Amino acid sequence: MMMTGPSLAKITPKPNRLPLRAPTAAEVAAETASLAGQRVAVALSGGVDSAVAAWRLKQAGAQVVGLSLRLHDPDPDNPMAPRACCPPEDLQDARRVAEAIDAPFYVIDARDAFDGAVVKPFVSAYLAGRTPNPCVGCNSFVKLDRLARRAKALGCVRLATGHYARLARDDDGERVRLFRGADLDKDQSYFLFGTPRPVLAQLLFPLGAATKDEVREEALAAGLPVAHKLESQEVCFVGGAGAGKFVMRQPAAAGDHAGPIVDQQGRVVGQHDGVMNFTVGQRRGIGIAAAERLHVLGLDATSKTVTVGPASALDKTGLFARRAAWPAGAPSGPVSATVKIRYRDPGTPATVVPADDGVEVRFDRPARAVAPGQAAVFYRGEEVLGGAWIEAAR
Repeated sequence: MMMTGPSLAKITPKPNRLPLRAPTAAEVAAETASLAGQRVAVALSGGVDSAVAAWRLKQAGAQVVGLSLRLHDPDPDNPMAPRACCPPEDLQDARRVAEAIDAPFYVIDARDAFDGAVVKPFVSAYLAGRTPNPCVGCNSFVKLDRLARRAKALGCVRLATGHYARLARDDDGERVRLFRGADLDKDQSYFLFGTPRPVLAQLLFPLGAATKDEVREEALAAGLPVAHKLESQEVCFVGGAGAGKFVMRQPAAAGDHAGPIVDQQGRVVGQHDGVMNFTVGQRRGIGIAAAERLHVLGLDATSKTVTVGPASALDKTGLFARRAAWPAGAPSGPVSATVKIRYRDPGTPATVVPADDGVEVRFDRPARAVAPGQAAVFYRGEEVLGGAWIEAAR
């Protein structure tokens, strides 16, 4: 007599699906609370956001370990901008936060990696007439990878940061989807599209469903030592003189970079002292008097030419980008998305077409001031589908 086994419905495993929506505030809080008793590293930047992320984990009962990166040294010849992020003195504020919540604190020396993966490419890009985004590159190629590796080495189950972004995980926690932060004015998902997927799976964003006002109030109520600290906005290593002057001071910029400023017909209308002082879309600081407002339309570092013209000439129907990253996996074909071509860009509806050598973006309506060197990030609703580095406008 043959024995019958269990029905197929009973032995078929449930599919391990990725959630299709961003987690709610209650779900973010529940994930934070689930780490009670476990060791969790927190990337302490010295600012209020990372301090509150650490505070929330401490209040949830996690064993918090503070980590900071030393990215660069002070430059006595180039004072820091008043609101630059990640200056060396922020390490002292990060240490004060760790002491306030009674957490061990470690500093990782990442100066060589930062110089090689962020500063040098930044200089090279400007010299080539491009507009780099060093904050995206820093997150993608330096910060989060090194912090995640140190967190694992210290026995931490997660690495938490103060980013305003959200993650949804599959049942095993191995795969994740990346979503905008709930506070759209502070959303930082744009900067995270290039995070390697194994690192992304290790991350935790305790502030993802919070607003900046809520975070500030929480820091004040908790008496955290950085509760009154201002926001950081400027590029950390550039200093108060600005990107162009920083680039001109580097050894790679030796030589004469002066050249012509021309209109759309190629007529010379002025002179400049280096394409690194301009970016596509720029209106102020061109130094030319004209009957209409002029904008920078294009930069050619080989001929040292800056092309200017009316704002309408900045409208582009598409772009081509390389070095794509897809947090939840690359699509198999064209996808509809909202494409942001810079951090504060509200985004433009488009069709995103993956290709072997990059990504083609076809805008539903023209997008203004597509700047080679910037990141184009693709959104479906609140989710970050992926992103790539702009090579050329179409």
